[in-house]
Amino acid sequence: MNVVLDTNVLVSALWSPDNKPAAIVTAAIAGQFTLCYDYRILEEYTAVLSRPKFGFTEFEINSLLDPLIKSGLSVVPAPLSDISFVDNSDKKFYEVAKFCNAYLVTGNLKHFPTEDFILSTTIFFNQFLI
Repeated sequence: MNVVLDTNVLVSALWSPDNKPAAIVTAAIAGQFTLCYDYRILEEYTAVLSRPKFGFTEFEINSLLDPLIKSGLSVVPAPLSDISFVDNSDKKFYEVAKFCNAYLVTGNLKHFPTEDFILSTTIFFNQFLI
């Protein structure tokens, strides 16, 4: 099973290691599913997690991202022009998910169109990790 994780899932996982997003990230690292990403997603992960307001150390960020990158699948998806987003920075997650036939897991469903492959962290956790 292929999965794309929205950045807010990683932020939540680092904030609280005992929550559902942390369990999802742990499952990805353990190989329970394949994390799909592209260079734009990795750039956003790094930029957002490095924001001073979060206070994550470089060690914490690297400890999270390095195993995800090593166990994941890097792709170059085709751009999709037939769908618009309120925030175009969210489009890359959608494009990678469509390209990889993956679930897109997010903590904020309102940023994405309503589609069967786009799931909240709670729904994904309950459906695939319990």
